Amino acid sequence: PKPMLTGIAAQFLLLPALTFLLVLALEPRPSIALGLILVAACPGGNISNFITHRAGGNAALSVSMTGVATLGAILLTPLNIGFWGSLYPPTREILRATVIDPVSVAITVGLMLVLPLCLGVLINSRLPDLAARIRKPLQWLSMAIFVAFIVLALAANWGFFLNYVAAVALLVFLHNGLALGAGYGAARLAGLSEYDRRAVTIETGIQNSGLGLILIFGFFHGLGGMAVVAAFWGIWHAISGIALAAIWSRTKAAR
Repeated sequence: PKPMLTGIAAQFLLLPALTFLLVLALEPRPSIALGLILVAACPGGNISNFITHRAGGNAALSVSMTGVATLGAILLTPLNIGFWGSLYPPTREILRATVIDPVSVAITVGLMLVLPLCLGVLINSRLPDLAARIRKPLQWLSMAIFVAFIVLALAANWGFFLNYVAAVALLVFLHNGLALGAGYGAARLAGLSEYDRRAVTIETGIQNSGLGLILIFGFFHGLGGMAVVAAFWGIWHAISGIALAAIWSRTKAAR
C-alpha cells in the first residue's frame, strides 16, 4: 500500500540522502558525520509506535512500518552506511580503516532486531497468556538496556562529549528536525491523509539509535564522535517525538 511504501522510502532512501547533504553542507568532524549517516541508516525505533498513538496518528501503520523496516534493515542498513559513508571522503577513510564487513553488520542487525521480532510474534500467537505476563517486564528491561547503552557511550567518550557537546547537540537537533520534516513532506507529496502523515513523520523521525550504538561498539570500537551522536540522538528523538505528539494530540487527524 502507498502509505507503507512512502514511509519505507522516506526512512531508507530520503533520510540518508538528506543526511549526506547535511554533512556536505556543514562538514562536521568525520566521526560525527559518520555517526549521523549511521543513525540515518537505522530503522525506526519501537517507541515510534507509542508516540504515533499519542499523536493521534495511524498506530497500525506505524507498527507495520516498524516490522517491515526491521526486516529490511538486514540489507538496507549496511548498504546505506557503506554507500553514503563512502561518498564523503573523510568518512570514507574511517570505513577503510575499520574494514567493515557488510555481511557481519547484516548478521548483527538480524540477531538484534529480526530474531526478537520473530520470537515475539511466535510467543504472542502460541502463548498469548505468557506474552501478556512478560510484556511489561520486557518493556522495562529493554528501556533499562537502552539507557545503559547511552550512559556507557557518554561515559566512554566523556572528554569528547565535553569538547563538542554544543556542535553535536546542534547537529542532532537539525538532523532530527530534517528527519521529521522529510517524513511529513514525503507523506504530503504522496497525498496521504493527515492520519497517515503523522505515522510516517514519526516513524521517519524516530530512529533505532540503540542499534546504532551496538554497531558503533561492535564494528567501530566505540568511536567517540559516532557514539556521542547516537547517544544524544537516543535522548533527543524521544523528547522531540513526545513534544510533537503533545501538539498533534490537540487536534483529531483527518483519515
